[in-house]
Amino acid sequence: MSQPEQHRGRWRPRLDRPAFVALLFGVAGVVYRLVLTVFTVPVSNSDEATFGLAALHIGQGRERPVFLYGQHYMGMVESYLAAPLVAVAGPSWPVLRLPMLALYALFLYLIHRLTRRICAPWFATFVVGLLVLGGERVVRDQLTVVGGRPEVKFAVLVMLLITVGLAAGTIHRRRLAVTAFGLLVGLALWSDWLILPYLAVAGLALVWAVRRELLGWSSLLLVAGVAVGVAPMIVDNLRAGPGDDSLSVFREVSTKAGPLPPWSDRIRGGLLEGVPLAHGLCPVDGCGRWQQWFGVLYPVLLLAGAVFAALAYRRAARPRGEQTSRAARPRGEQTSRAAAGLRGARVGPVVQLALVVGAALTLLSYVRSPLAATSPLDNARYLSVLQLSLPAVLWPLWVVAVACWRGTVGALGRLTGALSTAVLAALTVTALLITVLFATTGTAASRTEERQARELAAALRANGPHQVYGDYWTCNRLIFNTDETVVCGVLDGDLSPGQNRYLPYWRQVGRAERPGYVTEVDSPMDRRLRRLLADRADAAPVREVGGYRVYHPDTPVRPWR
Repeated sequence: MSQPEQHRGRWRPRLDRPAFVALLFGVAGVVYRLVLTVFTVPVSNSDEATFGLAALHIGQGRERPVFLYGQHYMGMVESYLAAPLVAVAGPSWPVLRLPMLALYALFLYLIHRLTRRICAPWFATFVVGLLVLGGERVVRDQLTVVGGRPEVKFAVLVMLLITVGLAAGTIHRRRLAVTAFGLLVGLALWSDWLILPYLAVAGLALVWAVRRELLGWSSLLLVAGVAVGVAPMIVDNLRAGPGDDSLSVFREVSTKAGPLPPWSDRIRGGLLEGVPLAHGLCPVDGCGRWQQWFGVLYPVLLLAGAVFAALAYRRAARPRGEQTSRAARPRGEQTSRAAAGLRGARVGPVVQLALVVGAALTLLSYVRSPLAATSPLDNARYLSVLQLSLPAVLWPLWVVAVACWRGTVGALGRLTGALSTAVLAALTVTALLITVLFATTGTAASRTEERQARELAAALRANGPHQVYGDYWTCNRLIFNTDETVVCGVLDGDLSPGQNRYLPYWRQVGRAERPGYVTEVDSPMDRRLRRLLADRADAAPVREVGGYRVYHPDTPVRPWR
């Protein structure tokens, strides 16, 4: 990645050409996302606001949540990362999202380092270039604070780099590295269970790399690291009541989606919609037929990646240095050094295979869910972790394409290389097109919705009412936008109690003598409220602000009582 350069008596690292180009790509990607962050694009919502309110409470010392308010399985790492910034600067969407931008920059750096070590320098640059691009679906997963994915991708990449370093012998504090590996496993488990397939394959890769060392103290340190990282979740589950533990809640959430659609529908939704959306090849409202080709090709690429990794593992040879001075060393030392050298040569294919298997298991887990068929657009976010496997998935195409352009293959090889080049080019052009379309025409709706939400918050903050009822997608965003000056209780469309994640807000509005009501114009809640108010609908103070109606009747409307 860099070479030492002597300059006036000082040692300075000098980037080689692939690393320098990758750096330019990375800076462009971070700047692009920084601009989006400043303008709160993609648009905020109440899920993200819940994390923001938790960060506010953490920063003020009021709460120490383990899981997202109202849940028992989504960790709060992102809220703890944002808490110091929110405590200093106050509630603000750009401030809340800054740690996600930092995690994205680290993600680019780490995946470049890993790809360079297990594949090739220019291919690592190509992967970074692809990951710099991003339409709304991709940048939403990278920038919005909705839990899990940015931090667990960072954790997996660090774990794999630790594995590579231990196998290659470039990490000298080996027990410390194993402990850090375990700590990252525990933190990832606490943060988001969807990363379990990648944690499993990363763990197997570590066992392969240091299997002898794990027979001693290293195994205890590994377990201790996992225990420390996952400790918040363990403590919370020990205190939870029957049915409120993480496993029970997660099982209930996973099984209440209704009848199971046929496998064909789930596979179609997972491959043709989920995979292209997760890789930034489609707009957020769905994939056209011409954009679904990558989903059709994806299983083939996974199989090719596994075959290439297996062949590279078998071809890996002992480094030349191991063949010198063999007679001068004891036989046991010769064997030990040879095994270490062989592991260093083979760790690249092992990590590639781990990434392929991690992607396959993640995709299989996704298509087992009925949501893959019934709601593929909303749930494609669960496949965003597939970006971790992009180096292993595209590596066969790169190898074949390079061999073709170097002229080292026959006629069939040249044809295969030309097809591989076309696939890589189509992937790049499609991702670039979706990115340009989003950046030029796709941000207007988000900015309009965000402006309306802020207008509503400013109006209520200035003139009241300060205790209101509203729907789920209004309430917590309104509370965050007003720094808790306005408190909102969640109602469903029929004016029954809804999903109130933080119960103190609901109780506070419930004690109000004259609460207000905030509804979207002509929404089901708006129509239901007007029917209940009957003749009082026009007499009650009503005003429209940014697409919302604000009601403030003299007597409260609480039909659930």
